[in-house]
Amino acid sequence: MSWSQLRAIGVAETTIARWTAIGYLVPILPRVYSVGPIAGDECSRLFSLLLFAGPAASLSHGTAAYWRGWLRYPVSPTHLSTPRQIRAELPHVLIHCRRCPDRELVNGIPCTLTTRTLLDLASTEDPKLVKRSLAQLDYERKLRPDAIRAACGRGRRGSRALLDALDSYLPQLARTKSELEDDFLYLCERFGIPLPKVNVRLHGEEPDCYWPDHDLVVELDGDGNHGSPAQRNRDRRKALKLRAHGLTVVSYSWDQVTHDAPTVATDVLAQIELCSRRSA
Repeated sequence: MSWSQLRAIGVAETTIARWTAIGYLVPILPRVYSVGPIAGDECSRLFSLLLFAGPAASLSHGTAAYWRGWLRYPVSPTHLSTPRQIRAELPHVLIHCRRCPDRELVNGIPCTLTTRTLLDLASTEDPKLVKRSLAQLDYERKLRPDAIRAACGRGRRGSRALLDALDSYLPQLARTKSELEDDFLYLCERFGIPLPKVNVRLHGEEPDCYWPDHDLVVELDGDGNHGSPAQRNRDRRKALKLRAHGLTVVSYSWDQVTHDAPTVATDVLAQIELCSRRSA
């Protein structure tokens, strides 16, 4: 609870001080208290920041996008918008003051509306995050291109970047499970490679990338889930099973995709050509 909320329900200032002294109220931010033990989850942290920012505050920019489930990881700093003028600063928190955007509850926490969140995201973050957000909205069947275009315009920060992303986002990004898979899709887009299906069920397995017209599978070997002996054995069994069904399976590492993209692109195109000849 905030100090102002306590006062609004009739708690005297001396009582607030006494409750704080005995540990019934635990200060977690200036004039924001936990009643009893401090909850350590992300929801509690964000809600505490909103109490600090004052009435009508909301999550905004990349923080709202993450809370809505559009992004894989939270952005830094944490973004809030409030109609108030806040002079105090908090570490790793950016408060956008004197802003009164409309808001709505998302999983119990107020966030700026969808189009406002996209504009703010486009004005502060990498275009890849904007494209991922659009892909997720498209996957959820909540993407409204006409409304987005109507909200963009001269003098509205983020408009140009958002319109560019709207014209070039990849719907497949909504099905990726790692940044490496994202980077591989961007590699395909950059080098004119037909975009694959991503993480679809195939013969009881889930290949990273699959071109059904060419019977080609690409597996992407990141350090996170391909590093242990057990994981490598799983990958080998998966590749053998897919090959047994007549599929060509090739693998690329994180280092190859991120640091040697032209070579990877050339090889993928060669594999597509070779698979096409076999099926002709």
